Amino acid sequence: MTKFENITIEKKANVYFEGKVTSRTILFEDGTKKTLGVMQPGEYEFSTSFKEEMDITAGHLEYKLQGEDWKTIDGQGVFYVPANETFQVKANSVVDYCCSYIGE
Repeated sequence: MTKFENITIEKKANVYFEGKVTSRTILFEDGTKKTLGVMQPGEYEFSTSFKEEMDITAGHLEYKLQGEDWKTIDGQGVFYVPANETFQVKANSVVDYCCSYIGE
């Protein structure tokens, strides 16, 4: 999916790591929520409350889920993070992403 229709966008940005990671929340008519964001090059650790689908739409990213080895996405790819877990990422370039919250 390359575009979303019939959505509401929250005006205030989500800003993390001193502005190196930012996103905007979008809300759908059915109550689902996603964030569209950008990561500047760097290493970051995130925590989840809900299962997340991380859809990388551009950039070079390495990610590590708990108990797993590092994996790489170069360009485009998707990975899933279980609820209530911490995961690490290394953005080796500017990374464009869409995060979908599953089961919220």
